[in-house]
Amino acid sequence: MTQAHRSITYREAINEALAQEMERDPSVIVMGEDNAGGEGSPGEMDAWGGVLGVTKGLYHRFPGRVLDTPISESAFIGAAIGAATGGMRPVAELMFIDFMGVCFDQIFNQAAKFRYMFGGKAVTPVVIRTMWGAGLRAAAQHSQSLLSVFTHIPGLKVVAPSNAYDAKGLLIQAIRDDDPVIFAEHKMLYDTAAEVPQESYAIPFGEANIVREGSDVTIVAIGRMVAMAQAAADELATAGVQAEIIDPRTVSPMDWDTILESLENTGRLVVVDEATPRCSLATDIAGVVAQDAFSSLRAPVQLVTGPHTPVPFTGALEDLFIPDAQRVANAVKTAVEYRG
Repeated sequence: MTQAHRSITYREAINEALAQEMERDPSVIVMGEDNAGGEGSPGEMDAWGGVLGVTKGLYHRFPGRVLDTPISESAFIGAAIGAATGGMRPVAELMFIDFMGVCFDQIFNQAAKFRYMFGGKAVTPVVIRTMWGAGLRAAAQHSQSLLSVFTHIPGLKVVAPSNAYDAKGLLIQAIRDDDPVIFAEHKMLYDTAAEVPQESYAIPFGEANIVREGSDVTIVAIGRMVAMAQAAADELATAGVQAEIIDPRTVSPMDWDTILESLENTGRLVVVDEATPRCSLATDIAGVVAQDAFSSLRAPVQLVTGPHTPVPFTGALEDLFIPDAQRVANAVKTAVEYRG
Protein backbone atom coordinates (compact mmCIF):
# COMPACT_ATOMS: atom_id res chain seq x y z
CA MET A 1 0.00 0.00 0.00
CA THR A 2 1.43 3.37 -0.97
CA GLN A 3 1.61 6.20 1.49
CA ALA A 4 -1.10 8.12 -0.38
CA HIS A 5 -3.58 5.28 0.16
CA ARG A 6 -2.81 4.55 3.81
CA SER A 7 -5.96 4.16 5.91
CA ILE A 8 -5.88 4.99 9.63
CA THR A 9 -8.50 5.67 12.26
CA TYR A 10 -9.71 9.01 13.56
CA ARG A 11 -7.95 8.21 16.86
CA GLU A 12 -4.68 7.41 15.10
CA ALA A 13 -4.92 10.56 12.97
CA ILE A 14 -5.20 12.77 16.04
CA ASN A 15 -2.30 10.96 17.72
CA GLU A 16 -0.17 11.38 14.60
CA ALA A 17 -0.96 15.09 14.37
CA LEU A 18 0.11 15.56 17.98
CA ALA A 19 3.33 13.61 17.46
CA GLN A 20 4.28 15.49 14.29
CA GLU A 21 3.66 18.89 15.87
CA MET A 22 5.57 17.91 19.02
CA GLU A 23 8.50 16.87 16.84
CA ARG A 24 8.32 20.11 14.85
CA ASP A 25 7.87 22.51 17.74
CA PRO A 26 9.34 21.93 21.24
CA SER A 27 6.86 24.42 22.74
CA VAL A 28 3.96 21.99 22.11
CA ILE A 29 2.96 20.07 25.25
CA VAL A 30 0.10 17.71 26.02
CA MET A 31 -1.69 17.83 29.36
CA GLY A 32 -4.81 16.40 30.96
CA GLU A 33 -6.26 13.69 33.12
CA ASP A 34 -4.77 10.20 32.66
CA ASN A 35 -2.55 11.16 29.72
CA ALA A 36 0.31 9.57 31.67
CA GLY A 37 -1.88 7.45 33.93
CA GLY A 38 -1.02 3.77 34.37
CA GLU A 39 2.59 4.03 33.27
CA GLY A 40 4.84 2.01 35.55
CA SER A 41 2.05 0.09 37.27
CA PRO A 42 2.02 -3.73 37.12
CA GLY A 43 1.22 -4.95 33.63
CA GLU A 44 1.36 -1.50 32.07
CA MET A 45 4.11 -0.85 29.52
CA ASP A 46 2.83 2.56 28.47
CA ALA A 47 0.64 5.39 29.67
CA TRP A 48 -3.09 5.05 29.16
CA GLY A 49 -3.17 8.04 26.84
CA GLY A 50 -6.37 9.57 28.15
CA VAL A 51 -9.76 8.03 28.77
CA LEU A 52 -10.01 6.52 25.26
CA GLY A 53 -6.30 6.16 24.50
CA VAL A 54 -5.93 8.98 21.98
CA THR A 55 -2.51 10.13 23.23
CA LYS A 56 -1.14 6.63 23.86
CA GLY A 57 2.51 6.24 22.88
CA LEU A 58 3.46 9.89 23.30
CA TYR A 59 4.55 9.72 26.96
CA HIS A 60 7.89 7.95 26.39
CA ARG A 61 8.41 9.50 22.99
CA PHE A 62 8.38 13.05 24.39
CA PRO A 63 9.77 12.92 27.93
CA GLY A 64 8.50 15.67 30.19
CA ARG A 65 6.00 16.98 27.63
CA VAL A 66 3.01 14.68 28.27
CA LEU A 67 1.71 15.80 31.63
CA ASP A 68 -0.83 14.27 33.99
CA THR A 69 -2.98 16.75 35.84
CA PRO A 70 -5.14 16.65 38.97
CA ILE A 71 -8.84 15.92 38.52
CA SER A 72 -9.55 19.65 38.53
CA GLU A 73 -10.55 21.05 35.18
CA SER A 74 -10.49 24.63 36.43
CA ALA A 75 -6.87 24.12 37.54
CA PHE A 76 -5.35 22.49 34.48
CA ILE A 77 -7.35 24.41 31.86
CA GLY A 78 -6.30 27.59 33.65
CA ALA A 79 -2.70 26.35 33.70
CA ALA A 80 -2.82 25.59 29.97
CA ILE A 81 -4.16 29.06 29.20
CA GLY A 82 -1.46 30.60 31.36
CA ALA A 83 1.24 28.52 29.66
CA ALA A 84 -0.05 29.68 26.27
CA THR A 85 0.30 33.33 27.25
CA GLY A 86 3.85 32.55 28.40
CA GLY A 87 5.08 31.18 25.07
CA MET A 88 4.05 27.51 25.12
CA ARG A 89 1.55 25.81 22.81
CA PRO A 90 -0.41 23.55 25.15
CA VAL A 91 -2.88 20.93 23.99
CA ALA A 92 -5.11 20.33 27.00
CA GLU A 93 -7.61 17.46 27.09
CA LEU A 94 -10.93 18.36 28.68
CA MET A 95 -12.08 14.77 29.00
CA PHE A 96 -15.75 15.36 28.09
CA ILE A 97 -17.28 18.53 26.70
CA ASP A 98 -19.87 18.24 29.48
CA PHE A 99 -17.16 19.18 31.99
CA MET A 100 -16.82 22.68 30.55
CA GLY A 101 -19.03 23.92 33.36
CA VAL A 102 -16.17 23.39 35.79
CA CYS A 103 -13.72 25.58 33.85
CA PHE A 104 -15.89 27.79 31.69
CA ASP A 105 -14.76 31.06 33.25
CA GLN A 106 -11.15 30.34 32.30
CA ILE A 107 -12.23 29.70 28.71
CA PHE A 108 -14.81 32.37 27.90
CA ASN A 109 -13.84 35.14 30.32
CA GLN A 110 -10.07 34.77 30.09
CA ALA A 111 -8.64 32.95 27.06
CA ALA A 112 -11.31 34.22 24.65
CA LYS A 113 -10.84 37.84 25.76
CA PHE A 114 -7.05 38.30 26.00
CA ARG A 115 -6.42 39.36 22.39
CA TYR A 116 -9.24 41.93 22.57
CA MET A 117 -8.40 43.23 26.05
CA PHE A 118 -4.73 43.78 25.20
CA GLY A 119 -5.36 45.52 21.90
CA GLY A 120 -4.26 42.62 19.72
CA LYS A 121 -0.84 42.36 21.39
CA ALA A 122 -1.58 39.14 23.32
CA VAL A 123 -1.86 35.68 21.77
CA THR A 124 -3.21 32.58 23.50
CA PRO A 125 -2.26 29.55 21.38
CA VAL A 126 -4.02 26.92 23.46
CA VAL A 127 -5.95 23.95 22.04
CA ILE A 128 -8.60 22.35 24.23
CA ARG A 129 -9.32 18.87 22.92
CA THR A 130 -12.61 17.47 24.11
CA MET A 131 -15.07 14.64 23.36
CA TRP A 132 -18.69 15.26 22.54
CA GLY A 133 -21.82 13.49 21.38
CA ALA A 134 -24.02 10.53 22.23
CA GLY A 135 -23.84 6.85 21.35
CA LEU A 136 -21.41 5.42 23.92
CA ARG A 137 -24.05 4.72 26.59
CA ALA A 138 -22.29 7.28 28.78
CA ALA A 139 -25.49 8.92 30.09
CA ALA A 140 -26.61 12.52 30.36
CA GLN A 141 -23.47 14.01 31.94
CA HIS A 142 -21.02 12.58 29.38
CA SER A 143 -22.92 12.65 26.07
CA GLN A 144 -23.96 16.20 25.26
CA SER A 145 -23.37 18.17 22.06
CA LEU A 146 -22.45 21.63 23.33
CA LEU A 147 -20.58 23.12 20.37
CA SER A 148 -23.06 25.98 20.09
CA VAL A 149 -22.13 27.20 23.59
CA PHE A 150 -18.52 27.74 22.55
CA THR A 151 -19.52 29.06 19.11
CA HIS A 152 -21.48 31.83 20.84
CA ILE A 153 -18.29 33.22 22.43
CA PRO A 154 -16.27 35.75 20.36
CA GLY A 155 -12.56 34.99 20.50
CA LEU A 156 -12.85 31.20 20.39
CA LYS A 157 -12.40 29.03 17.32
CA VAL A 158 -14.45 25.83 17.30
CA VAL A 159 -13.54 22.77 15.23
CA ALA A 160 -15.59 19.58 14.72
CA PRO A 161 -13.91 17.14 12.29
CA SER A 162 -16.11 14.40 10.85
CA ASN A 163 -13.40 12.04 9.57
CA ALA A 164 -9.78 11.01 10.13
CA TYR A 165 -8.35 13.07 7.25
CA ASP A 166 -9.91 16.28 8.55
CA ALA A 167 -9.05 15.43 12.15
CA LYS A 168 -5.33 15.37 11.42
CA GLY A 169 -5.21 18.45 9.21
CA LEU A 170 -7.47 20.54 11.42
CA LEU A 171 -5.60 19.62 14.62
CA ILE A 172 -2.29 20.63 13.06
CA GLN A 173 -3.88 23.94 12.06
CA ALA A 174 -5.30 24.34 15.58
CA ILE A 175 -1.92 23.84 17.25
CA ARG A 176 -0.30 26.41 14.95
CA ASP A 177 -3.09 28.95 15.44
CA ASP A 178 -2.44 31.88 17.80
CA ASP A 179 -6.01 31.92 19.17
CA PRO A 180 -7.70 29.53 21.61
CA VAL A 181 -9.28 26.60 19.77
CA ILE A 182 -11.94 24.20 21.02
CA PHE A 183 -11.18 20.96 19.16
CA ALA A 184 -14.27 18.76 19.49
CA GLU A 185 -13.86 15.04 18.73
CA HIS A 186 -17.02 12.98 18.44
CA LYS A 187 -16.44 9.90 20.57
CA MET A 188 -18.27 7.62 18.12
CA LEU A 189 -15.83 8.50 15.32
CA TYR A 190 -12.59 7.34 16.99
CA ASP A 191 -12.65 3.90 15.33
CA THR A 192 -13.76 5.10 11.89
CA ALA A 193 -11.02 5.12 9.24
CA ALA A 194 -10.11 7.16 6.18
CA GLU A 195 -7.18 7.70 3.85
CA VAL A 196 -4.74 10.02 5.60
CA PRO A 197 -1.34 11.15 4.25
CA GLN A 198 1.59 10.34 6.49
CA GLU A 199 3.20 13.72 5.91
CA SER A 200 2.13 16.78 7.88
CA TYR A 201 -0.60 19.01 6.41
CA ALA A 202 -2.90 21.73 7.73
CA ILE A 203 -6.50 22.42 6.74
CA PRO A 204 -7.39 26.14 6.98
CA PHE A 205 -10.22 27.12 9.30
CA GLY A 206 -13.44 28.44 7.80
CA GLU A 207 -13.37 26.28 4.66
CA ALA A 208 -16.25 23.84 4.44
CA ASN A 209 -15.99 20.53 2.62
CA ILE A 210 -18.53 19.70 -0.08
CA VAL A 211 -18.76 15.99 0.69
CA ARG A 212 -21.22 15.24 -2.10
CA GLU A 213 -22.53 17.34 -4.94
CA GLY A 214 -26.23 17.53 -5.78
CA SER A 215 -28.83 19.83 -7.31
CA ASP A 216 -32.07 19.16 -5.42
CA VAL A 217 -31.35 19.91 -1.76
CA THR A 218 -28.50 21.13 0.43
CA ILE A 219 -27.77 19.14 3.59
CA VAL A 220 -25.51 20.80 6.15
CA ALA A 221 -24.35 18.18 8.65
CA ILE A 222 -22.00 18.49 11.62
CA GLY A 223 -19.58 15.92 13.04
CA ARG A 224 -20.95 12.39 13.15
CA MET A 225 -24.08 13.58 11.36
CA VAL A 226 -22.12 13.81 8.11
CA ALA A 227 -22.18 10.01 7.92
CA MET A 228 -25.94 9.99 8.59
CA ALA A 229 -26.40 12.51 5.77
CA GLN A 230 -24.31 10.38 3.40
CA ALA A 231 -26.37 7.29 4.16
CA ALA A 232 -29.56 9.27 3.58
CA ALA A 233 -28.23 10.68 0.31
CA ASP A 234 -27.48 7.19 -0.95
CA GLU A 235 -31.09 6.17 -0.27
CA LEU A 236 -32.49 9.36 -1.81
CA ALA A 237 -30.43 8.90 -4.96
CA THR A 238 -32.30 5.67 -5.72
CA ALA A 239 -35.47 7.78 -5.84
CA GLY A 240 -33.86 10.36 -8.12
CA VAL A 241 -33.19 13.02 -5.45
CA GLN A 242 -29.68 14.43 -5.63
CA ALA A 243 -28.53 15.85 -2.29
CA GLU A 244 -25.53 18.11 -1.83
CA ILE A 245 -23.81 17.55 1.52
CA ILE A 246 -21.76 20.26 3.21
CA ASP A 247 -19.54 19.56 6.21
CA PRO A 248 -18.61 22.93 7.79
CA ARG A 249 -15.58 21.34 9.54
CA THR A 250 -15.25 24.49 11.68
CA VAL A 251 -18.35 26.07 13.18
CA SER A 252 -16.46 29.19 14.27
CA PRO A 253 -15.44 30.52 11.83
CA MET A 254 -18.31 29.21 9.70
CA ASP A 255 -18.02 29.08 5.92
CA TRP A 256 -21.27 30.88 5.16
CA ASP A 257 -20.32 31.49 1.52
CA THR A 258 -20.27 27.79 0.66
CA ILE A 259 -23.60 27.17 2.37
CA LEU A 260 -25.34 30.11 0.73
CA GLU A 261 -23.90 29.37 -2.72
CA SER A 262 -25.14 25.79 -2.49
CA LEU A 263 -28.58 26.93 -1.38
CA GLU A 264 -28.76 29.34 -4.29
CA ASN A 265 -28.44 26.32 -6.60
CA THR A 266 -30.71 23.86 -4.75
CA GLY A 267 -33.34 26.12 -3.14
CA ARG A 268 -33.83 23.71 -0.24
CA LEU A 269 -31.97 23.25 3.04
CA VAL A 270 -31.85 20.49 5.64
CA VAL A 271 -29.60 20.99 8.68
CA VAL A 272 -28.54 17.94 10.70
CA ASP A 273 -27.24 18.64 14.20
CA GLU A 274 -27.13 16.08 17.03
CA ALA A 275 -27.60 18.77 19.68
CA THR A 276 -30.88 19.65 21.31
CA PRO A 277 -32.78 22.12 19.12
CA ARG A 278 -33.00 25.34 21.16
CA CYS A 279 -30.18 27.82 20.35
CA SER A 280 -28.30 25.11 18.46
CA LEU A 281 -26.04 25.24 15.42
CA ALA A 282 -29.04 24.06 13.40
CA THR A 283 -31.14 27.05 14.44
CA ASP A 284 -28.15 29.36 13.92
CA ILE A 285 -27.70 28.17 10.33
CA ALA A 286 -31.44 28.36 9.67
CA GLY A 287 -31.54 31.91 11.01
CA VAL A 288 -28.67 33.13 8.84
CA VAL A 289 -30.24 31.52 5.77
CA ALA A 290 -33.61 33.13 6.53
CA GLN A 291 -31.91 36.52 6.80
CA ASP A 292 -29.40 36.34 3.95
CA ALA A 293 -30.88 33.89 1.44
CA PHE A 294 -34.65 34.01 1.87
CA SER A 295 -35.20 34.63 -1.84
CA SER A 296 -33.32 31.42 -2.68
CA LEU A 297 -35.62 29.21 -0.60
CA ARG A 298 -38.24 27.12 -2.40
CA ALA A 299 -39.30 25.31 0.78
CA PRO A 300 -39.12 25.87 4.54
CA VAL A 301 -35.79 24.95 6.13
CA GLN A 302 -35.93 21.51 7.74
CA LEU A 303 -34.04 20.84 10.99
CA VAL A 304 -33.06 17.34 12.12
CA THR A 305 -31.85 17.42 15.72
CA GLY A 306 -31.97 15.57 18.98
CA PRO A 307 -35.04 16.23 21.15
CA HIS A 308 -34.99 18.87 23.89
CA THR A 309 -34.15 16.40 26.63
CA PRO A 310 -31.06 15.10 28.42
CA VAL A 311 -29.31 12.27 26.58
CA PRO A 312 -30.82 8.99 27.87
CA PHE A 313 -28.64 6.26 29.35
CA THR A 314 -30.80 3.35 28.22
CA GLY A 315 -29.54 2.08 24.87
CA ALA A 316 -32.89 1.93 23.11
CA LEU A 317 -33.78 5.48 24.16
CA GLU A 318 -30.34 6.84 23.30
CA ASP A 319 -30.67 5.39 19.82
CA LEU A 320 -33.99 7.20 19.45
CA PHE A 321 -32.39 10.43 20.65
CA ILE A 322 -29.67 10.44 17.97
CA PRO A 323 -30.75 11.60 14.50
CA ASP A 324 -30.39 8.77 11.98
CA ALA A 325 -30.30 8.45 8.20
CA GLN A 326 -34.02 7.76 7.94
CA ARG A 327 -34.92 10.98 9.75
CA VAL A 328 -32.59 12.89 7.44
CA ALA A 329 -34.14 11.27 4.37
CA ASN A 330 -37.65 12.06 5.62
CA ALA A 331 -36.70 15.72 6.13
CA VAL A 332 -35.29 15.90 2.61
CA LYS A 333 -38.48 14.40 1.18
CA THR A 334 -40.54 16.98 3.07
CA ALA A 335 -38.45 19.78 1.57
CA VAL A 336 -38.45 18.37 -1.95
CA GLU A 337 -42.20 17.64 -1.97
CA TYR A 338 -43.17 21.02 -0.55
CA ARG A 339 -45.61 22.97 -2.70
CA GLY A 340 -46.17 26.39 -1.19
